[in-house]
Amino acid sequence: MQSPPTRVRILDAAHELMLTIGLARATTKAIAKAAGCSEAALYKHFASKEDLFVTVLKERLPKLGPLVEGLAAEPGERSVESNLTEIARQAALFYAESFPIAASLYADPQLKRRHDEALRELGAGPHMPIEWVDGYLRAERSAGRIREDADTYAAASLLLGACAQRAFAYDMTPSGEPPQTREEFARGVARALLRGIG
Repeated sequence: MQSPPTRVRILDAAHELMLTIGLARATTKAIAKAAGCSEAALYKHFASKEDLFVTVLKERLPKLGPLVEGLAAEPGERSVESNLTEIARQAALFYAESFPIAASLYADPQLKRRHDEALRELGAGPHMPIEWVDGYLRAERSAGRIREDADTYAAASLLLGACAQRAFAYDMTPSGEPPQTREEFARGVARALLRGIG
């Protein structure tokens, strides 16, 4: 059986190491070793560890950006509640999978600062999902499907903030699980948000 291409092996190894030991400890050397290639081969495919991190987010985690951008491009295809529910569903999953990867950065302020600078240069960062959802809600506001005076940025922040909070808030409970399924949570958050902006 033929092994996957080097780029795929690198992404698989990076995703696995970032999940298991955290972004801060997943060095390019460790990722290359786990992928069965040299560090030089890794740098042929990815400009930096941050570039690799962004690619892992785009290619290995739930696709939040394309979903929201598609909804913004064609508002009115489904109900606003259905769209917000789908955004919340995907965002909850995205944050649940990305939070363990990025959390280790917060233990090392110097590393986080370097990482933030690199993400800025790549045009990426944790603010992007808020901007995507804000863009979608502005499109719905222009289409007259939400209130004319709706604060779309605040609404986007509330929706995604709830999804991010869900990703780590329940780890310490006896069950380690949220009180609602992801589906129940997504529907409830969408309905609550829509009461304010609908």
